[in-house]
Amino acid sequence: MLTEKDMVNDYLSSLKSSLTVYTTAISECSNPQLRNTLKQMRDQDEERQMRLAQYAIQKGYYQPAQPAQPNQIQQVYNQLQGGGQQQQQSMH
Repeated sequence: MLTEKDMVNDYLSSLKSSLTVYTTAISECSNPQLRNTLKQMRDQDEERQMRLAQYAIQKGYYQPAQPAQPNQIQQVYNQLQGGGQQQQQSMH
């Protein structure tokens, strides 16, 4: 028999998978109306995922990682900014 914890974790996993599928579909979609619909569906699933994750944390079903330190955040930010600049330069 599935416990509530099992059901919550299964649903979180399912939402995570659907977000990945939406991202792929959006990036490959050429129809603007369909693309917007997929974005709306993705946004709704992101909201569901966030609410369910908060519920899981409150119930003790999920323990999130410790927050990143400011220097770690800055390092990732710098790496992402540098990657974006490299892509722009290679396109010119």
